[in-house]
Amino acid sequence: MSQPPKKTIPKPPTRIKHYLTAAIVLVLLALSYIQTGSSFMDLITNRDQMASLVIDMFPPDWAYFEKIIEPMLETIRMAVIGTTFGAIISVPVILLCANNVNRIPWISYPARFVLNLIRTVPELLLAAIFVAIFGLGMIPGIFALTIFSVGIIAKLTYESVEGIDKGPMEAMTAVGANKVQWITFAIIPQAAAYFVSYVLYTFEVNIRAAAILGLVGAGGIGLYYDSNLGFLNYPRVNTLIIATLAVVLIIDFVSNKLREKLL
Repeated sequence: MSQPPKKTIPKPPTRIKHYLTAAIVLVLLALSYIQTGSSFMDLITNRDQMASLVIDMFPPDWAYFEKIIEPMLETIRMAVIGTTFGAIISVPVILLCANNVNRIPWISYPARFVLNLIRTVPELLLAAIFVAIFGLGMIPGIFALTIFSVGIIAKLTYESVEGIDKGPMEAMTAVGANKVQWITFAIIPQAAAYFVSYVLYTFEVNIRAAAILGLVGAGGIGLYYDSNLGFLNYPRVNTLIIATLAVVLIIDFVSNKLREKLL
């Protein structure tokens, strides 16, 4: 009676490979530590200054809370409008970048290059550029958040579109569907949940980003951060931090619940 063939069990990685990987990581960490001029002694020698700064922030100036309600609402409006416009603009960008939707390389690769270029520029720099063009106010912040949102939403969604099930697309092709029908009935039903999830995630990020755009004059609560830090009014800065944290936590909680229902 013939014996069944033995299953070959892959050999575990050797210790030398582990040691070599650990050595490379340690060398990279050491070089980074040296090149950046980091020093743990600075943390120790400046601990009194850090403790003094924290002490100066307490107690928060709760009376100041009434004055920052409107700028906080302005920050939320900027995030809402910027995310919405960014989501709308992202739709055609996604279709141009996804290889299983757009099979023309001389269109998809330039579209991806532009998308990478958008993600390279920080939102604070975008806001500073638009402040120079449009002046102080919410408009530069909205433009900056819109472009920033396109970079995140389009990137994450087109990668998800490339990983969807090919069966419905092949079936639509077999029955002679045109491109619009192919996208409407094969792509969108599978990608819609991912798209909405990424829009919600981007909105969370934009709330944080909008809070600091005021540092370059793009409106929102960042203007109050800038002025109070300039005057070393740390109790008011603490009030701003607490208010921003409360808004971020609420939005994170709501968006997480919505994402759980979608995915």
